[in-house]
Amino acid sequence: MAGGGMRVLPLLQLLLPRATGFYLPGVAPTEYADGARVDLKVNKLTSTKTQLPYEWYSLPFCRPEEIVSKAENLGEVMRGDKIENSLYEIKMNIEESCKILCHKEYSKSDMNEFKSKIAEDYRVNWIVDNLPAATRVVEPPSAGNPARIITIYERGFPLGFKGGAEIGGTVEGAAYLYNHHRLVFKYHIDASFDGSRIVGFEVEPFSVKHRLNSDGKLATCSKSRQVSHDMPPQEAGPADTITWTYDVKWEYSDVKWASRWDVYLYATDEQIHWFSIVNSLMIVLFLSGMLAMVITRTLHRDLLRYNDAESKEEMAEESGWKLVHGDVFRPPPRAGLLAVYLGTGVQVLGMTLLTMTFAVLGFLSPSNRGGLMTALLLLFVLMGLVAGYVSARMYKSFKGVEWKMTTLKTAFMFPGIVSLIFFTLNLFIWGERSSGAVPFTTLIVLFLMWFGVSVPLVFVGAYFGYKRPAVEFPTKTNLIPRAIPAQPWYMQPLFAIAVGGILPFGAVFIELFFILSSIWLHQYYYVFGFLLIVLLILIITCAEITIVMCYFQLCGEDYNWAWRSFLTAGCSGLYLFVYSIIYMLTKMNMTRGVSVLLYLGYMLIASYGFGLLTGCIGFFACFSFVRIIYAAVKVE
Repeated sequence: MAGGGMRVLPLLQLLLPRATGFYLPGVAPTEYADGARVDLKVNKLTSTKTQLPYEWYSLPFCRPEEIVSKAENLGEVMRGDKIENSLYEIKMNIEESCKILCHKEYSKSDMNEFKSKIAEDYRVNWIVDNLPAATRVVEPPSAGNPARIITIYERGFPLGFKGGAEIGGTVEGAAYLYNHHRLVFKYHIDASFDGSRIVGFEVEPFSVKHRLNSDGKLATCSKSRQVSHDMPPQEAGPADTITWTYDVKWEYSDVKWASRWDVYLYATDEQIHWFSIVNSLMIVLFLSGMLAMVITRTLHRDLLRYNDAESKEEMAEESGWKLVHGDVFRPPPRAGLLAVYLGTGVQVLGMTLLTMTFAVLGFLSPSNRGGLMTALLLLFVLMGLVAGYVSARMYKSFKGVEWKMTTLKTAFMFPGIVSLIFFTLNLFIWGERSSGAVPFTTLIVLFLMWFGVSVPLVFVGAYFGYKRPAVEFPTKTNLIPRAIPAQPWYMQPLFAIAVGGILPFGAVFIELFFILSSIWLHQYYYVFGFLLIVLLILIITCAEITIVMCYFQLCGEDYNWAWRSFLTAGCSGLYLFVYSIIYMLTKMNMTRGVSVLLYLGYMLIASYGFGLLTGCIGFFACFSFVRIIYAAVKVE
């Protein structure tokens, strides 16, 4: 089983992130004296074509006598991060040229493994002093601004490349292996501390067909003759002996330790994120204008007319939302299921808001590998208390009596569906022998979190929620339901729900592009401030669009607003899933069927959770709106 080599960790150590972004134990800067050993850790091989990570030593690289794995938190294990030691000998401020790592003989099957990974564009991920290896890419100046040169740091570096006519000395379609690596370390010195701090880690890979002299030394390079891209490359062809080498370079940098991640986090112009904010604000302003018109003009006029005693005879022949006052608070069909979805939606919403808050405060920076996923899992489990409370309180308000069954559904429905999808996908990952497969020990931890923490918290929350009095409604419900008149085509449920879900999705779809790129194209995402603003705009948009649609529905004397309000905002989850498919078809190039299955499975989970989040916002906005307007009208 992939990942089975991970040693069992104490539960607390597995759950807690290693770092918080501040000078806590294990996070403070490390000062290296000249000549001190600098450890290079190998991480994993990743590819945007397969989305399946593999351990570094899953390929026949040079191996130390004893492979030592570094302790990982829950998020790292879920992401397939396997951090292990290596043979590289690096010492502070001591440069090396053409240092031999090892000579290794490879069989034809070994070479085929390299060729398959090169064909799938696998990239290498190393770590030094908690800094990931990066490849520096210099974009050529544009015609409009020839003086502007942009330098981008890409995560990791390629395992090899495919030959072609544009690459001299290579055969078209043949695979070539990068067997020489130039390690460039940037360090910073300051009077406030002793020694040097590492603030940058770049890798420039080369492919060199090394030759040896009779004395066993390299004939292809030396201290006076550096490796260059003009040398004959090392083909990953038939069985062969490959010499692995590396250079070590040290460069002083003015970048301080606190800012060393800035070059990694450069991804896109911030103007695009501001455009996303402006786009979302325009939607909010449009909905706010509609809502203001409904409340200040139409609704105010309705209240004056309904409360005018002299117009009672006219009201007898008129239609409007007042006429359904005896049915508007009637318990919805399948009230238990709606209560479950509301509780779970609040659980997801609370998890999201708290996670974004911690991220904005700097507790979940990318330097804390796995910290974001660990926080999401822990906060979701802890928010089970709120989920149980909300579902029980709403179910009691709906006059439900089977609160135990509703509580069980709250504790098991959403986590059960997600677990079923997750474990099914995990079987496929195991079948591919990927390090992304969650080990059995971690599965046990996840089950303990679910059954040992989340489920009891849901029941505790439900106990207190059901002990609270039911929500009071301003009007009494008639014994006999009122007949609902025929609705125009534009107020039919499917059409109204589909239209209502567009605007909440439209408020976030630009930012979704960067989020999907971060997840599936292995790019860094660290503009959590923008994301929190977009999330708040999403909440406002969901509330406003559902209130407007609810008012139009009540004016048509259709009092079945409960499920409609939930589905109107929740439909944005369906749009998210459709958008994710479009993104996959236009931005991704997957080479394996398992990769497509993984993508669709995980995006289905994300869309499901997003739909519950927006749906609960829409329901509670309408719930408050309906209570307010019917409390303001006089009913005999």
